[in-house]
Amino acid sequence: MTRSSPLVVVILAAGLGTRMKSGLSKVLHKVAGKPMIRWSLDAVAPLEPDRTIVVVSPGQDDVRLAVSDVAETAIQETALGTGHAVKAARDMIAPLASTGGTVLVLYGDTPLITTQTLRRLLETREAEGGPAAVVLGFEPADPALYGRLVTTSDGGLDRIVEARDATEAERAIGLCNGGMMAIDGAVAMDLLDRIGNRNVKQEYYLTDLVGIARAEGRTCRVVTCREIETMGVDSRAGLARAEDAMQHRLRAAAMDAGVTLIGSETIFMSHDTRLGRDVVVHPHVVFASGVTISDGVEIRSFCHLEGASVETGAQIGPFARLRPGAKIEADAHIGNYVEIKNATVASGAKINHLSYIGDASVGAKANVGAGTITCNYDGFNKHQTVIGAGAFIGSNTSLVAPVSIGNGAITGAGSTITKDVPADAIAVERSETRTIPTGASRFRTKAAKAKAETSSKT
Repeated sequence: MTRSSPLVVVILAAGLGTRMKSGLSKVLHKVAGKPMIRWSLDAVAPLEPDRTIVVVSPGQDDVRLAVSDVAETAIQETALGTGHAVKAARDMIAPLASTGGTVLVLYGDTPLITTQTLRRLLETREAEGGPAAVVLGFEPADPALYGRLVTTSDGGLDRIVEARDATEAERAIGLCNGGMMAIDGAVAMDLLDRIGNRNVKQEYYLTDLVGIARAEGRTCRVVTCREIETMGVDSRAGLARAEDAMQHRLRAAAMDAGVTLIGSETIFMSHDTRLGRDVVVHPHVVFASGVTISDGVEIRSFCHLEGASVETGAQIGPFARLRPGAKIEADAHIGNYVEIKNATVASGAKINHLSYIGDASVGAKANVGAGTITCNYDGFNKHQTVIGAGAFIGSNTSLVAPVSIGNGAITGAGSTITKDVPADAIAVERSETRTIPTGASRFRTKAAKAKAETSSKT
């Protein structure tokens, strides 16, 4: 977004979130795998602000660290309201704001706000003859305890009235305050300084800025958005509602991009899940962070994927687990109860059931039998297993790493392989079967006699 005037973004994140009952700062709780504050930061990034400031409370070092790569922080020493929180950043705001432009205020616990809505706030604020402030509004099904936006006859904003202070006529207004605000930088500090605390809580409310601007003859306006974008989180229940809403958004985006989700409400995605065209995802699949799925892949039910990539035409599951570092190449098959970790499974290879493949590479068109495991950890270090192209690994084989199975080699079922197997060789490691005629009946007779003798003594 090309800008001709400065933009300062202030994100309020000093709330302690006591209702969360957590040792973690409220804004660091995750929605779709991403801290809420990062959703807010990502929403403003395309606007290319000149300065981004996150307001925190004393001791919120976890928040300071979490945003340090993209934002500065200011400290609100005492929690005295939203207007006071913005003023905590005045030394950072003033140098740019005084030259004009806009101060955009939003919150660190509203993860569903979109760049498109914030851009409309800015465009309205910066239009010719722009207003002193533009407030984000929404129309909920039940206004309940939301502050009301009282508008003028020409559609401007006259004032913001808190629900507890509203008259009966004002409570009938359906347009409510979404909290976010774009303020004319040229007058922002003056307006903020004039906000008082003559209210029950003796706090400085940012919403009072509208009335102060109007008293000076300045116009204020409203930009509306969907209610969901203004959703704030201040409890675990609120976090769950935000997660549900974000999952709905992520699923809709995936389906719009050409993904089939069967039983979509049972499929959960991360903020960075990437699904190609014609991917089919069956019910009860979880995509944790860092998953990329190429075109034409099928993910069957009850799979869990994290930090993994799956290439075109592969089939995964049901009941498969792909852990970080799993790379499944084109047309490979990973079947039920198979776990892959830090391993590459090459094109056309099959690991169809009941196997663990960790710290390994499986060659093209290799076949790994049921119950195979790579014994990759010796208690101190991880070691690599290499299975060559076209190799056949018999069921219930233990591959004790470091070990290499050559191209086209075969291991016999039930073998424990501790040494490299050359290409096209057969490796079998198992004890010779010994059969004792009538041994079972003699064992049972002896065991029954011993048990009877023990019983008689007691």
